[in-house]
Order: sequence, then structure tokens, then C-alpha cells
Amino acid sequence: MLLVPLAMAGAAAFKAAADRRADGVCRVATRMRDAGMLGDALRDTGADVRLADDSATARWADGVTATFAREADGLWSAHFSGTGETGAVEKVSLVDTAYGRQVQRAVLERLRGQAPAAGLRLESESVGEDASVRLVFEVERERA
Repeated sequence: MLLVPLAMAGAAAFKAAADRRADGVCRVATRMRDAGMLGDALRDTGADVRLADDSATARWADGVTATFAREADGLWSAHFSGTGETGAVEKVSLVDTAYGRQVQRAVLERLRGQAPAAGLRLESESVGEDASVRLVFEVERERA
């Protein structure tokens, strides 16, 4: 089994639709859903994060601020200030990459935890240069 970070697997599908409003705020749509993983991903990019029920505020040392709000479809959109469209899309791309690592970590934990119940034993695990993770499981035979 080979797990590739979401940011790499979904790079072609990543659609950061950015638009600038008259008040200088740039809105960027994301493909992220989980609030906890979003908070962790934001911290991984060096942001100071404040989480609320359906919002998150991130402040980076470079003066960029983003307010994330959950949209009706469950995805988060970000409203940036302190940067233009290009900077906002770059920040979301960094957060998306970090979010992909959070998802990968959660999937790996789930696989490791559920393997024994499925009759599998983790034989080996390796991490590639591209951060992909290769897990080799052995099917345990039932004893007669």
C-alpha cells in the first residue's frame, strides 16, 4: 500500500479560486473540511491560530491574516488581508500541503490500528523522498 500526501496527489485538482473584493480582502476557496486538521495545518505553516465553532483565524509573522469560514458545502474558504491574490493562493497552497500531511497521518494511524482486526500484521514501513509512505502488511493465517 502506498500513501501519497494529498497535496501531491491532488495538485492537479487543487482549485484555489481567488478574487479580490473592493475592501482589499482576497477570498480563496479550499478543499479542506476537518477543523482540527485545519488548525494543525495552519500551525504547521507557522501561523498563530484561534479556532471557534465554524471559523478559524490565522496570523503569520509576515503580517498576512486569514479568516477561515465553513461554507454551506462543509468546505473552508479563507479571506486574506495583508497580501494580494498571488500571496493568498500561495498561503492556501502551503496550508493545503500541511493539511494533506495531517490527513496522511490520520490514515496511517487508522490503518495501523485496524490492521490486526482485519487479520493483517504490519511487516514494514518506509517513507520516500516525496513523503509517500509504503506499508507492507502480511496476512496472518488462522490457526487450526
